[in-house]
Amino acid sequence: MTAGSPLLPEDRRAVIAVDLGAESCRVSMLRWLDGRASVELVHRFANSPRETGDGLRWDLGMIAAGLEDGLRRCASLASEGVGSIAVDGWAVDYVRIDSDCTPLEDPFCYRDERLIGAQAAVYKKIPAARIRELTGVELIRINTVYQLYADALAGRAPGVQWLGLPEYFLARWGGTRVYEHTNATHTQMVELFRPEWCREIFDALGLDAGRALPIVPPGTVLGKVKGKLAELPAFRDTALIAPACHDTASAIAGIPAVGNDWAYISSGTWSLVGTLLEQPRNGAAAAAENFTNLGAVGGRTCFHKNVNGMWLIRQCMDIWAAEGTGWTIQELVAAAERAPKADGLLEVDESDLLLAGGMPGRINAQRVKKGLGKMDESAMGAPAMARLIFESLAARYAEVLGRISAHSGKEFTRLFVVGGASQNEFLNRLTAEATGLKVFRGSSESSTVGNLAVQLAVLDGDRDDATGAFAENVSHWAEMIIGTMGR
Repeated sequence: MTAGSPLLPEDRRAVIAVDLGAESCRVSMLRWLDGRASVELVHRFANSPRETGDGLRWDLGMIAAGLEDGLRRCASLASEGVGSIAVDGWAVDYVRIDSDCTPLEDPFCYRDERLIGAQAAVYKKIPAARIRELTGVELIRINTVYQLYADALAGRAPGVQWLGLPEYFLARWGGTRVYEHTNATHTQMVELFRPEWCREIFDALGLDAGRALPIVPPGTVLGKVKGKLAELPAFRDTALIAPACHDTASAIAGIPAVGNDWAYISSGTWSLVGTLLEQPRNGAAAAAENFTNLGAVGGRTCFHKNVNGMWLIRQCMDIWAAEGTGWTIQELVAAAERAPKADGLLEVDESDLLLAGGMPGRINAQRVKKGLGKMDESAMGAPAMARLIFESLAARYAEVLGRISAHSGKEFTRLFVVGGASQNEFLNRLTAEATGLKVFRGSSESSTVGNLAVQLAVLDGDRDDATGAFAENVSHWAEMIIGTMGR
């Protein structure tokens, strides 16, 4: 698409975006109906890790079945055929595969407690400060490097390949095996200033760099759909495209904003609080405060910090539901807004609050350490605890955004909140009050928007992610898609 041209691609076949989420997975399809784009959520299904007796793992077979059910539904609707499919999802987790791309086991979840010891063991081999210097990535134990070393410590076969989950499904459906750049950066094993695996880290940990797959930019065409899916008429000439495979990078690509006065929060299980930069920031202060530099569309950098997000409230809701009182998130937000102001704030990023199970008790344990009274952990006390969580998140957002402004030299006036939790207007208002910024609610499906926008830019002939023009084209397509979807 060129400036001033109509937002209509030459290829009017449907486009499918698959978005893998830690709580739900979605298959959405964009079609051109009467000359206008129309986006439909074709299939959505719940997802969560499960305790197996051998760690906290994802049910890969269930995810695959759900996605392929969604793709078949798309094929039955798209009589015009499907031009492309792309997959984004959460980062850091991976699938260990054999030479035929067959999974060797269900993948571990990044919240598995094995990583507590693995992170410490990694730092005995290569200092944390050196890893940070080499990669510019936040030191957080969920990153892939600690997971791979946990595999090594457990004696898992070192000579196998490993694929990020989005890349695994693209390969499963016929695409070339690769690691897309935005997803690869979250492994904490990629060099800071160029898209190459960092051999120093591999060598220090005794990991086989020869088993790491090639890194490709967003918008790379990986081949055509093959196998049983290709037998469906709609998929007989369908391209498989690596979008920004990291769902946060896709979500940021789904924000059609220009200028240097805006920041973002990709708000969901995690809250990713940051801004886009042309070049990474990895000075002493940014490193000391553990900000991260991750790949973004157009060769840019997502400079942000992981903040614990709706994980806190979801974990509490699971406990309350088990008691027989099932709050919906809408009911709980409304009740929290009516509850009294919290008497003290949580440190939402305390390591104990990153673990699964018993969240109301974990919250009270932190309050006791702070000299505050225990709160009612039952469903009756849910509104007050939810308000405490929301107020604490907003305060943390403000703190992080202040530091991002200092590191980047940007003066923010606007804050775009995207992702599922962007619909929490109470949290948005608390965030506006805490930050002093004008808060805009972006698409709740911003990862899908960015995924589709990258595909449309590619199908329209733009495949050079290294140029500003590619990012601009993606932004134009995102604006068009949001107009068809609403918020």
